[in-house]
Amino acid sequence: MGANASGKTEIALELARQAGGEIISADSKQVYKFMEAGTAKPRGSWGETPAGRAYLVEGIPYHLVDTLDPRASYDAGEFVKEAKRLLPEIWARGKLPIMAGGTGMYVQAFWNGLDELPPADPALREKLSALAAASGKEVLHAELASIDPEAALRIPPGNVQRVIRAIEITRLAGRPVSQLWSGKFFNALPAHEGKFVFLKWQKDLLGERVKRRTAGRFDEWEAETRLLLEKGYAEDCPGLKTLGYPQMLDYLAGRINRQETIRLITGASMAYAKRQNTWFGRYKNAMLIELNKFEEYDPKAIAERILNA
Repeated sequence: MGANASGKTEIALELARQAGGEIISADSKQVYKFMEAGTAKPRGSWGETPAGRAYLVEGIPYHLVDTLDPRASYDAGEFVKEAKRLLPEIWARGKLPIMAGGTGMYVQAFWNGLDELPPADPALREKLSALAAASGKEVLHAELASIDPEAALRIPPGNVQRVIRAIEITRLAGRPVSQLWSGKFFNALPAHEGKFVFLKWQKDLLGERVKRRTAGRFDEWEAETRLLLEKGYAEDCPGLKTLGYPQMLDYLAGRINRQETIRLITGASMAYAKRQNTWFGRYKNAMLIELNKFEEYDPKAIAERILNA
């Protein structure tokens, strides 16, 4: 677990090499097809294995990436269903399951379960997304505060998707979403069932990693986004709403320049990283690996440290 650009993928692959594992991606963005540069999806290709067709990265099966059309929505419930199917299959093949990703809600939902809540309402989500786009995330958050003050205190304005989901549930259920939360979702992770690891970079170093990655992949990201539009994907489809793509769309439309695009994506990425670190920081029983110098990031050594802990 860790913030974006913290190096989770490289360490997961090293763990898989050293321990004979397969990886389950706990990432809400890498699940989409045709989106690599902007999601930092691991470079790989689809191929045949004894267990069937799989996305392979350096020969290692990397599950729950590159499977979903960008027009489709994906949530924690879908992730849990797929991950629970995969886990026993990986064990049955004599491999070590390695879950890697930065979507904290997916990790939490898998290990602690989800509350029974109303299913998504696409029309309502579209309306709320339009409100956020037109009036701003603060207006959307104020809407949540008016119908469920407790939920508004627990969900920050910047987490637009969670705000939308909270409003959606409250309206569909006819009662505040905070009254439907059982509390189990926020339990500590069950350390007796797995080994949990949290990679935490010093803030300025992480910011530099994010900036370098954004700048280094910019041309590819631009071409990728342009191709998605040429394929007919709408700017407001779920895939193109993911982190960084709205800014890239503004760049392609000529509304901002390259330097400003990199600055805005880096800023949005760091704001997200702050929320990720806050989320994962709650897990006091996780193995904490702090990185305070660039040279401390050595995937092979870190993987060995994890396996020997």
